[in-house]
Amino acid sequence: MTFPEQAVPSEKPTTGFTAETGESTGLGFCGWILTALSFVLFLATLPLSLFICIKVVQEYERAVIFRLGRLLHGGSKGPGIFFILPCIENYTKVDLRTLTFDVPPQEVLTKDSVTVSVDAVVYYRVHNATVSVANVENAHHSTRLLAQTTLRNMLGTHDLHQILADREHISNSMQSVLDECTDAWGIKVERVEIKDVRLPVQLQRAMAAEAEAAREARAKVIAAEGEQKASRALKEAADVISQSPAALQLRYLQTLNTISAEKNSTILFPLPIDFLSEFLSRKNN
Repeated sequence: MTFPEQAVPSEKPTTGFTAETGESTGLGFCGWILTALSFVLFLATLPLSLFICIKVVQEYERAVIFRLGRLLHGGSKGPGIFFILPCIENYTKVDLRTLTFDVPPQEVLTKDSVTVSVDAVVYYRVHNATVSVANVENAHHSTRLLAQTTLRNMLGTHDLHQILADREHISNSMQSVLDECTDAWGIKVERVEIKDVRLPVQLQRAMAAEAEAAREARAKVIAAEGEQKASRALKEAADVISQSPAALQLRYLQTLNTISAEKNSTILFPLPIDFLSEFLSRKNN
């Protein structure tokens, strides 16, 4: 059983192939004679000819059949069993599964004149077997070359910070451009992902130094803000303690308790604050 696939109209139909119907435009008198002789040869060599003329394609495959160099009516065949005539027909199997390939690292000069090395991965599949065979010599190789060129062209219009920050947007734009160009080849580009962006060593050092300087600046600002808040808190504490003379004595005893809990060799001689204030008052007099 076969399931014909409707051919997608191509931009430049080849001679003898109608893009609307996917069928050959006349075999001619000699063509019909050769077709009749092929049928006779098939019948004369039964049942051995069955092993040659009956073919099977898998669920994920399609067969594009050519008779005397012309595409048959109905487009591609499959999945399942199909029949070809000996000597005058040949076929090409096309895999419809999603394929993936790595785009080799491309040296790209960004918009701000920075040289970076970028590699990506592309996911695509054949959505029209007939067009992928009839309209381009090698659809897979052509798609890979186009992906490399598109990657360089797309990244050349962006600055370095845009490439590093907007990878998803660049990937989606590249996927749209590739899909539009490969539609005439029967190829559907499903997804494009930028894998890695490699920067020159000198640029990496410069960016690291810039980031370190920025972190140090933020650390100094945070420390200054902390000192400012601490000074305000000390001022408020001093105002509270100044309102009660006994509060200072309690704070002094609390500090001594904290120091003694550390169990070090420091020796302290506590003196009452009132005793010290007496000497200060005499000195002033």
